[in-house]
Amino acid sequence: MRGINTDCTSCINSNCFIKKHVHLEKMQDYMLEKTNYTCKKGQQFMIEGAPIQGLYFIYKGKVKVLKTGIYGREQIVRLSNDGETIGFRGFGTSNRYLIAASAIEDTVLCNFSNDVMHSILKTIPEFTYDMMLFYAEELNKSENRVKKIAQMNVRERVIDILLYLQKKFGHTNNLLNINLSRKEIADFAGTTDEQVTRILSSLKREGVIKIVNKKIGLLQVEKLNAEIIEHK
Repeated sequence: MRGINTDCTSCINSNCFIKKHVHLEKMQDYMLEKTNYTCKKGQQFMIEGAPIQGLYFIYKGKVKVLKTGIYGREQIVRLSNDGETIGFRGFGTSNRYLIAASAIEDTVLCNFSNDVMHSILKTIPEFTYDMMLFYAEELNKSENRVKKIAQMNVRERVIDILLYLQKKFGHTNNLLNINLSRKEIADFAGTTDEQVTRILSSLKREGVIKIVNKKIGLLQVEKLNAEIIEHK
């Protein structure tokens, strides 16, 4: 990773946790303590079990968050893009990252060190309160996802992920604005590459998706939604 310069005050990511609080007078000094990095596609910037180096905020790009499962298999637990926070699991309660993270595409990151984050939390009550609400919301999302996934069969899990990708990242010319490999979809769905390939081929034959140069497009979103509606 190499350092670059970004400016929180001119950042367009209104959903960024830091951006939401730049109006606070006490935040001005802390913003000067930020470090910026760029990551190339496929580059890992957080290693599971490594010492925590504060929190990362995505300035621009896409990131996959990973957890090592049984037999050392990677499990994608979350996909994140512009403005989202990375590394909050374990922050404040553990000295080491509980997850790993790598760039899906060339990505620009903002980092606030442990010392800076702890100082912000201790001196800016409004920030601390909002951080508590953020953790509560993330916990609720995580619990709901675990419950939903446990009740779905493999086909339904793959469909659910395709719909999630379109909702989160959007599409251009009916093709998703994120290009995941079959293995990455499998790691997110908790299944195998072979099963994902078979399900995608089946959905293509049914005319509900299209595949162009390995990129996926959703042609009949309502039909896909109808197949998993009972789990929503």
